[in-house]
Amino acid sequence: MHFDFPTFLVAATALTGGIWLVDALFFAPKRRRLATAAAETGEVADAGAATGARYKEPVLVEYSRSFFPVILIVLLLRSFVVEPFRIPSGSMMPTLLVGDFILVNKFSYGLRWPVLNSKFLELGEPKRGDVVVFRFPEDEGVDYIKRVVGVPGDRIGYFNKTLYVNGEPMPQLPVGHYVGEGSGRGQTGAALALETINGVEHQILINPRTGDLPPGCTVLANGPVTVPEGHYFAMGDNRDNSNDSRCWGFVPEENLVGKAFVIWMNWDRQREGFPIAFGRLGDLIQ
Repeated sequence: MHFDFPTFLVAATALTGGIWLVDALFFAPKRRRLATAAAETGEVADAGAATGARYKEPVLVEYSRSFFPVILIVLLLRSFVVEPFRIPSGSMMPTLLVGDFILVNKFSYGLRWPVLNSKFLELGEPKRGDVVVFRFPEDEGVDYIKRVVGVPGDRIGYFNKTLYVNGEPMPQLPVGHYVGEGSGRGQTGAALALETINGVEHQILINPRTGDLPPGCTVLANGPVTVPEGHYFAMGDNRDNSNDSRCWGFVPEENLVGKAFVIWMNWDRQREGFPIAFGRLGDLIQ
């Protein structure tokens, strides 16, 4: 069972704001009138004392008034500006490591209503090479992060560890072997290459001892496929250890969450010495 944080934020905002609003419209004026009347009749020394005693604001209203602005700001920032994510697997190595904490731009591909996920403002579309977060098509309660390698209308193929887009191989420059650390130590020795997609250079990992497709992935087994309208083809940079579009198909446009753009923290308990890789903090995601 997945905790639906966006729904929680919307509900908490509505609840605290509703309590505060109802009290402000109907109950607070009555309390003030009673407090003033009590002070004028000499029941208490003054209106302030009355408000602090018999006519004090209820605790529920006090907490709602305090928390509503905070929750609302978090909701607005998370829904329309930026959202944090943590990288749980090595499918995007070496670009992203296990334990990286990243920020995702929520308005790169248009603004969507929270919970409903329906777009109400067009601002842009994913481009080949973008690293994107999206809701996994087979379980939308799970967020995935991959690199877009195909946009609507593209013909995508993958042969001999090389990505083909519209019949053209994406250039790869071998740059040695990967030396893993922390949770990624198991990838030490994998071939490291610099790939270029749509002018975007990024590193990828390849295991030359395995087949072109990860085990159980059959989408490209019979040759290239064409990306349908309103969908995208996404792959992990750790090409032989990624559950991506080669396994389950295309990413619908409505499943997009945003574009990953920076690493703001890294925490990996498996790393020797200190668990934080300070050199990764602030790195832009290419």
